[in-house]
Amino acid sequence: MNTTETSAQSPSAGYWHLWCDTEGVTHQSHCRFDHLDLKTFAPPAKDLWVKQLAANPEDITILILQPGTLDWHRNPQPQWIVPLSGSWFVESMDGTRVEMGPGQLSFGEDQLAKPDASGQVGHLSGVIGKEPSVLMVVQIKDAPRIGAACQVD
Repeated sequence: MNTTETSAQSPSAGYWHLWCDTEGVTHQSHCRFDHLDLKTFAPPAKDLWVKQLAANPEDITILILQPGTLDWHRNPQPQWIVPLSGSWFVESMDGTRVEMGPGQLSFGEDQLAKPDASGQVGHLSGVIGKEPSVLMVVQIKDAPRIGAACQVD
């Protein structure tokens, strides 16, 4: 891929990161992908803004969540989650609740969370409203990290 010289300002894209601190408590941070490159990506189409992640993908899955809330749990492995339809939420152990709709992006990296005094571990998640939420999940082979908010690229 060739990088095209341009004076245009690189756009950025937001995502939510569910991460675990050194005490095993989960948090959510709103992060941004910055410093995208304007590159030839799909010739002969015009150049596009590109951010290539170093992640090593393993599996892509479509999940259909029915209305309601799942019990406290950890993500099975680090994974990108993209709502395709419907709305859903994620609540971390620190009490932060993030609601997301189609096209919003979340990175779940809570595998190293430790149960708190009430036995809660990882996160709660569920559907907002009465319609199912369809999610695309891209699991990666990379090992989960501790205390690494917004450090997924």
